[in-house]
Amino acid sequence: MAKIGISSAGPSLDSPVDPRFGRCTYFIIVDVDTMESRAVPNAATGASGGAGIQAAQIMASEGVGTVVTGSVGPNAMSALKGARIAVLSGSAGTVRQAVESFKQGRLSQIETPSPAYTGMGMGRGRMGTRGRGWRR
Repeated sequence: MAKIGISSAGPSLDSPVDPRFGRCTYFIIVDVDTMESRAVPNAATGASGGAGIQAAQIMASEGVGTVVTGSVGPNAMSALKGARIAVLSGSAGTVRQAVESFKQGRLSQIETPSPAYTGMGMGRGRMGTRGRGWRR
């Protein structure tokens, strides 16, 4: 039984793949042999920090051997590699389409993490403004 985890925007095989790993809404865990699937809500979605590591821990606890997503930050990549989970890119279409692409060997391995998530942009801009432009 080969299980993969796919970052998803919704709870079904027909939901779109979410290109974000640590902050996706759901992970769809799929047995690629039987196409049995299960939606796992991503508890790390709203985390103020460490979402990628928490998401990687969810994948490890689910026993997946491969994650299909769009991008993975450096901490999540390190955690996934430590758990011996392969990371493949497949951020277009539905979860079902991503599974078919996986089965056909059309997904590419992500070797380099994307830049770390830096926050929601709530910091102060120049001269104490809220980033709405110069002197507004």
